[in-house]
Amino acid sequence: MHAVRVLCAALALAAAGAASAQGYPAKPVRIISPFPPGQATDIMARLVAENLAQSLGQPFIVENRAGAGGALGTEAAAKAAPDGYTLVMGTIGALAIGPALYSKLGYDPIRDFAPIANLGLTPQTLVVSSSSELKTLRDFVERGRAKPIDYASSGNGSASHLAMEMFRSASGVQLNHVPFKGSSEAQTQVLGGQVQIMFDAIPGVAAQIKAGKLRALGIASPERSPFFPDVATIAEQGYPGFAAVGWIGIVAPARTPEAILDRLNAEVRRAIAKPEVRERLAALSFLPVGDTREHFAAFIREEVAKWAKVVKESGAKID
Repeated sequence: MHAVRVLCAALALAAAGAASAQGYPAKPVRIISPFPPGQATDIMARLVAENLAQSLGQPFIVENRAGAGGALGTEAAAKAAPDGYTLVMGTIGALAIGPALYSKLGYDPIRDFAPIANLGLTPQTLVVSSSSELKTLRDFVERGRAKPIDYASSGNGSASHLAMEMFRSASGVQLNHVPFKGSSEAQTQVLGGQVQIMFDAIPGVAAQIKAGKLRALGIASPERSPFFPDVATIAEQGYPGFAAVGWIGIVAPARTPEAILDRLNAEVRRAIAKPEVRERLAALSFLPVGDTREHFAAFIREEVAKWAKVVKESGAKID
């Protein structure tokens, strides 16, 4: 009898979810961008909002809630009602790196969110000034094994910091970390020769590489980037499996009805398939993804485990 009641309750919940999805959305939907206006996450949020509004017939409004490397806005979404009317842009920093960096984070990246879809990927790129004596990745490794090399990052615990710490473990180079307040400040120091080298995501360095002011020694992705096909991956230069790839997706609070999540996934994937959307992502130097909910969920779990290990080995903490 108990089993029958449980089954009936499950069927009722499924029916309620399906019914809610049929009428969804019945009012404007909020997409939290946990970073300031103008950054890649915000631009992607507005791109998604524009397309979802067109296909679903209700406004999708982007709300910027910046702070703590994306943690503030992400926490706000975790505590929102799981009804499909609050979504949040999920990033490598807030969902994969942050949980290992902050001892008192207000959310759990796995327990508190329901992944919808990954939108785009952008790998970290190892760069030096074009005037640097380091011409190749091998030069960097040989020099770094002989004596410590200063490297810049966009901040303690940032993806650029942790990518270099991961390379330190893989290569045995000796390094001194010089953190800065953001990518542009760190890059200025590398361009000026005050600091030797840094990792940064392709969008942050693409213009300077194309202008001949920065030299790329390697890209931290499994395959070469279509934006710089002549730059070898770090993996193919003797470090198999080495990858540090940034990503931006969209997630909802946990317990959001499955039918709503499925509908949002379908609409996001339809948007990502549009040539004009792919062109805009390419302009940001992001590779489009648009995967299934299940694939994105598995990807996030893998990223959380991977970066927790890197953070632990680096000793980085932010509180």
